[in-house]
Amino acid sequence: MTEAPAPPQDGRLARLGKIFRTTAFKLSLAYLVLFALLASLGLGYVAWNARRVLDDQIVSTIDAEINGLSEQYTAGGLRRLIAVVERRAQEPGASLYLVTTPAGEHVVGNVSRVPSGILSRPGQYEGVYGRGKESDRAEHRAIMRVYTLAGGFRLLVGRDTEERDRLRAAIGNTFGSSLALVVLLGVVGGWFVASRVLKRVDDMTETTRTIMAGNLDGRLRMAGTGDELDRLAQNLNLMLERIGELMRGMKEVSDNIAHDLKTPLTRLRNRADEALRTAETPDELRAALEGVIEDSDGLIRVFNALLTIARLEAGSAPESFRRFDAGEVAREVAELYEPLAEEKGLSLSVSIEPGLILDGNRELVGQAVANLIDNAIKYGGPSTAPEGGEVAVSARRGEGSIRIRVADRGLGIPAAERGRVLDRFVRLDAARSRPGFGLGLSLVNAVARLHGGRFDLGDNGPGLAAELSLPETVENKPIS
Repeated sequence: MTEAPAPPQDGRLARLGKIFRTTAFKLSLAYLVLFALLASLGLGYVAWNARRVLDDQIVSTIDAEINGLSEQYTAGGLRRLIAVVERRAQEPGASLYLVTTPAGEHVVGNVSRVPSGILSRPGQYEGVYGRGKESDRAEHRAIMRVYTLAGGFRLLVGRDTEERDRLRAAIGNTFGSSLALVVLLGVVGGWFVASRVLKRVDDMTETTRTIMAGNLDGRLRMAGTGDELDRLAQNLNLMLERIGELMRGMKEVSDNIAHDLKTPLTRLRNRADEALRTAETPDELRAALEGVIEDSDGLIRVFNALLTIARLEAGSAPESFRRFDAGEVAREVAELYEPLAEEKGLSLSVSIEPGLILDGNRELVGQAVANLIDNAIKYGGPSTAPEGGEVAVSARRGEGSIRIRVADRGLGIPAAERGRVLDRFVRLDAARSRPGFGLGLSLVNAVARLHGGRFDLGDNGPGLAAELSLPETVENKPIS
């Protein structure tokens, strides 16, 4: 039996679950809780401070009225106090007044009921009271103060707290509705942000699955906003580009080894086979073995060069970096090649600027310079240089880098081919009649990339100018 597809509602619930589990939604929820807590504290402080201010105003009003009424009693006695209280009690928005005898009997006022026992204890109270003319006997809250007059009469003055309570209720309602709105907007905003982030992450996941399936041409899409996800996608794309280059390089190396090493291996086999078939004397066998050893040494040099290039492109040599004088290295290598240049009928000139200090691998830089001079001598000799053989080696400082330049007066390399000759095993038609495997310039380019520099081929008019640029050491400290 075929399994029934999951209902659409289950799919929606699963997607909502993924959204709720995202870091973006959790962060939004955390910020929401923090904001709601801060808002609660802020509004709570406002409500408490407003109530305190209103209570202080009520108490000040009560004190002022008690002082005024006590002065009226002192000046005109009980009759005058009664007249003043009756007049004030009938005014709109009047305070609460009550005058009683020492025994607690009602004399005058607009209050009919107060909490039991407060008239016998002078002081300030907050509690319920009843108005004298209300038929429903409704109770209200008020802040009241009891004051004892001369002769034992009691004076109670108070203010209703209805306005204060209404303000507190309004603040509470505002806080509740605002908090609900904030929570709603926070949840909706968190869902919106999380869904957008989840969509982009899902797109990245789908692309990575395609890449893991073997499609190295896949790239992560960028939204163009320049945010952290765009920066992540950009760096991952650069990494994939580099991986693609390395994979293509490995494929090219495999193909080149299969094609370009087939000839020397075939020659090696044929020489051994011919020695077995035709050699009759020990000298002939010895000569054949020496030829086999020479061909084997050539193959070993090729594989060593390939291993060196692979190690450099993998970036496994920076731990061997030391500070050294690149000009001194260039001079030493040039001196080693002077006899070979003279043998080939070439003049080799050297121009070195002093103090060219850099951080790098001395042996690798020396090998790169040796490859450049060897190529210049090989292809810049009298047979290829129409204007006379000359090789010029120079090293100088320029624009934050140390530039080692080797120029010859040979036939040069066409501009369209200068990028291609940096690949492994690439040899132009003019060079195929000469010994070599097409790895020298590839190694120089790998050394330049390892040191964070660059390798350029240019026109020497006529001839080829090869320039190796390496970052200069900033501080001129003594060489260790």
